[in-house]
Amino acid sequence: MAGRNHLYIPGPTNVPHEVLSAMHAPMEDHRSPKFPTLFKPLLEDLKKVFRTEDGQCFIFPATGTAGWEVALTNTLNPGDKVLIYRFGQFSHLWAEMAKRLGFDVEIHQETWGRGIPLDKLEARLKEDKNHEIKAVLATHNETATGVTSDIAGVRKALNSADHPALLFVDGVSSIASLDFRMDEWGVDGAISGSQKGFMLPAGGAFLCFSQKALKATETSKYPRCFLDLRDQMNQNKDGYTPYTPALPILYGLRKALDLLLEEGMDNVYARHHRLAEGTRRAIKAWGLGLCAHPGFESDTVSAVVVPEHKDAREVISTAFKKYNLSLGAGLSELSGKVFRIGHVGDMNDVSMLGAFAGVEMAMLDCGFDIKPGSGVAAAVEYYRTTAKAE
Repeated sequence: MAGRNHLYIPGPTNVPHEVLSAMHAPMEDHRSPKFPTLFKPLLEDLKKVFRTEDGQCFIFPATGTAGWEVALTNTLNPGDKVLIYRFGQFSHLWAEMAKRLGFDVEIHQETWGRGIPLDKLEARLKEDKNHEIKAVLATHNETATGVTSDIAGVRKALNSADHPALLFVDGVSSIASLDFRMDEWGVDGAISGSQKGFMLPAGGAFLCFSQKALKATETSKYPRCFLDLRDQMNQNKDGYTPYTPALPILYGLRKALDLLLEEGMDNVYARHHRLAEGTRRAIKAWGLGLCAHPGFESDTVSAVVVPEHKDAREVISTAFKKYNLSLGAGLSELSGKVFRIGHVGDMNDVSMLGAFAGVEMAMLDCGFDIKPGSGVAAAVEYYRTTAKAE
């Protein structure tokens, strides 16, 4: 099929040409005296994206899933109790990982479409008089349902309960896209990945840990090797890594950070909100709704609920086969019930309008009762009236 594939899944996202060009680099000696001039500034500039001055950043040649494991195994001990709210596929997977690693996992089931219930969390923390809960695992942006939780509110619940538990945040589909403030929100471990807001291929786990979390590594007896933060700290201080780094990811990250910081993080957040709001207006014009309940809507991905008599998988298949448009599928219990439109990373108004046009054609082909052009028109009006000339 002529033309490029139009990628509108919530990750991996589109990689800008500047980043692709930066990654096209010859291999080099990662033990040379020159390497720290690349690596040290990456760790410092990552702090600007995590919005921290006190935290310490790390780069693993891995994925966000590995980042979950880094947080758990470097700061806790086998059998420690961790608390997590399950309200989507990724919070589910993090809980399952904690179980398999031998932690005592306290899971609270929530409606898929809602986020972390702050009142329930605070009440549970206040009940934990003996402070058996050692960490709260919070999924900031649940990609499966298009739901964003209030991490500042999670910290407030911990403080109100005067609870010392570590706060770990899965920010894989939020950091570098949605407002995230590590120091201000009192986050102890923030986990992200290269393939979403950072606009890179998968293969980089970017993490940041508070001084409190780093101190906890001194008492953690959990077995670990490749994912050991202590090895990273020993080498990173001199500008090196404890094992062979993924050089193309590092060079791509350098350019991606340049693009993000040049745009300004507050502007990045505002751009994602505009793109998401235009998407939501298109969805409303189609007469459809979101999986996310009001107040929980994500600015990086929208999970669109199809009518009960329709199968979202047919829309996804038609969009791909006929129009070379990639949409996100419904995961786990949402399979066939939603399709997902990603509006994250290297996107602008016009690129999103292409997604809406392709989705409309696919839905019309699948017999959806929608008016051709309705979603595109609603988004056009919003984007046109809110756009600012540079």
